[in-house]
Amino acid sequence: MTDTPGRPDGPPVEEDAVVLDAKGLRALAHPVRVQLVGLLRKHGPSTATRLAERLGVNSGTASYHLRRLGAAGFVEEDTGRGNARERWWRSVHRTIWFNDPELTEREPEAALAYQQSVAAIYTLRTQQTLNELQTMPRVWRNAFDLSDWALRLTPEETASLYREVAEVVARYRRDTPEAAASAPEGAERVGIITHVLPEPATPAAETETP
Repeated sequence: MTDTPGRPDGPPVEEDAVVLDAKGLRALAHPVRVQLVGLLRKHGPSTATRLAERLGVNSGTASYHLRRLGAAGFVEEDTGRGNARERWWRSVHRTIWFNDPELTEREPEAALAYQQSVAAIYTLRTQQTLNELQTMPRVWRNAFDLSDWALRLTPEETASLYREVAEVVARYRRDTPEAAASAPEGAERVGIITHVLPEPATPAAETETP
């Protein structure tokens, strides 16, 4: 999960990425935790109180989920900012990768909960951009896009298409502090959300021969 789930069959996994195992998947199988990790990546270190305000939950709830994320290795305390009254937290990884069919089969409920949380966050981010669109400069309004295509592909072609799209996006990534410093003038954060949605036809029901 960028702040979204990735796929190991795409470009090479970055050094500061994490590939979900069973423990990590169970830890992220909650929408508040997925959102907390995403906010820390997007906005940098923060406190439970500030994060709770962004999410519309109480600080106790945010603090509980941050501790659970910390125990699973997704976030850590930022000791350089914290004090005796309030702890600061930061994300440990820049990207989450999850596309393990065997893990999905072993942990179907956790996998579904995690992926549903991610899908809901994608929808929320899109709605937030739509709500803010008319207040953006015209050049950014013109850059906004919602598109979909219906293609007829084999599973192998679908995987190849995903890899090609991911490789194009990777060429434009400047979300590390070092890369951001070299971005051209006028560069801002832009969210690119991809969905690959297989829609295989339901096999016709077999009829018994009398």
